Amino acid sequence: MKDDLAKLIELIDNGGLNRRAFLGRTAAFGLTAALGTSLLPGAARADEPKKGGVLKLGLGGGESTDAIDPGLADGPVAFNVNRQWGDTIVNVAPDMTIEPSLAEAFESNEDSTVWTFRIRKGVKFHDGSEMTPEDVAATFRRHSDQNAKSGAYGIMQGISDIKVDGDNVVLTMASGNADLPYLLADYHLVVQPGGGVEDPNKGIGTGPYKIASAEPGVRYVFEKNADDWDTTRGHYDSIEFLIINDTTARTAALQSGQVHMINRVDPKVAKLLSRAPGVVVTNASGRGHYVFIMHCNTAPFDNNDLRLALKYAINRQEMVDKILDGYGSVGNDIPINKSYPLFDESLPQREFSIEKAAEHYKASGHDGSPIELIVADGAFPGAVDAAALFQATAKQAGIPLEIKRVPDDGYWSDVWNVKPFCASYWGGRPVQDQMYSTAYLSTADWNDTKFFNKEFDDLVLAGRAETDQEKRKEIYSKCAHILWEQGGVICPMFNDFVDAHSETVAGWIEDSNLELMNGFATAKTWFA
Repeated sequence: MKDDLAKLIELIDNGGLNRRAFLGRTAAFGLTAALGTSLLPGAARADEPKKGGVLKLGLGGGESTDAIDPGLADGPVAFNVNRQWGDTIVNVAPDMTIEPSLAEAFESNEDSTVWTFRIRKGVKFHDGSEMTPEDVAATFRRHSDQNAKSGAYGIMQGISDIKVDGDNVVLTMASGNADLPYLLADYHLVVQPGGGVEDPNKGIGTGPYKIASAEPGVRYVFEKNADDWDTTRGHYDSIEFLIINDTTARTAALQSGQVHMINRVDPKVAKLLSRAPGVVVTNASGRGHYVFIMHCNTAPFDNNDLRLALKYAINRQEMVDKILDGYGSVGNDIPINKSYPLFDESLPQREFSIEKAAEHYKASGHDGSPIELIVADGAFPGAVDAAALFQATAKQAGIPLEIKRVPDDGYWSDVWNVKPFCASYWGGRPVQDQMYSTAYLSTADWNDTKFFNKEFDDLVLAGRAETDQEKRKEIYSKCAHILWEQGGVICPMFNDFVDAHSETVAGWIEDSNLELMNGFATAKTWFA
């Protein structure tokens, strides 16, 4: 047993065994949890949160054009900024259940057409005013307004009526939706005073930290919210974000101690970084995916044969191996994978085929002019290298793919959802309805492939209302087949969320929803 225990300790030192796995194996040896914990590195021994300190993060994915308005959060930094100062009414827990937040309880009628959310009392906004059900209702109404340009607009379209009834906010659906709480956990739906109608960029919320200063694309500073309604979070005195878009510089900042935590670790250096003294690399697999998106309503991508040619011309396994270094899995040109409970495994895997790519390219009648793919380092880790691999395999099929590399700054405002062919990423969503409603419904503001298909729209709406899970799975299967055959998304890979932090940070847990513990790393961790 002594030799086995020594091997376990060696695995810990080399970063090859996490806390959960270690405790499980020590239990198998008849050791106590206390003994198992005592053998862990210092960061894992601190089971009780400690207060104080300044946590510094080095974040990639920030731009000078980033807004505070949660509805406009379209990149990693904007997402993480809003997690500091804002709350939604419910959250998706790491185990994929719904946990209460600003709504302390909720229920629906039998057919899920009416949902009632009891809003928590005694919660104060950062300006000292008390949050009310009217603020929640106003927030939902603002994000239901197409003029707000909210990323949540697509998922709000199923709500036909929003009203306040005492301490409750009552939402009436156009048709039943058993997944509504998952949709309302969307990170855009941060509750603001008066819904944020007057000034959505003011950054007044109910979150664990207040905005002290904001320099988009450069630096953000947050201070502890002394009146936080949730006493189980927000253990640091303050939080500082340094925007470091260069992957190498971001990694170096963590190793040198300039920052305590970073996002978007390049998978190609993750294993090497995990061996660096004082550094812990984490990865969580889930629904995140890296994509190349084509506007289906813009030539030459309005030709489905051309779209299919490009889909067959990409070598997915090569990208998983070379870009993700194994931190992910092969995609299949839809935004859904086996992480979703209603995933249809009968959908054929699209294989890399030079012959089929050439066949569809010829059938498209394309004139042979360069097909421009716009990409930036910040689109996703390894995006430029992925584009180069794509260009090489497309060339084998006679497809004249041309890569245009642009700066990170302005990419999410000037390229994504604007230009007809570019690289992008999606963090995924907890349920299929939310993913489809956010990015593929014809009415969605973030329909970044400009995919307008009435049959698909009708199926998504039907899926919302269906309560029989087998029938619902059949509906989503039809949705998947339509996107697979006609959509504008090329999805070569599903990525793990690879982050890293100093061993002085305690309380880290695995959360496959989004990077940095679904954006809650700053709220839920502490200095050991």
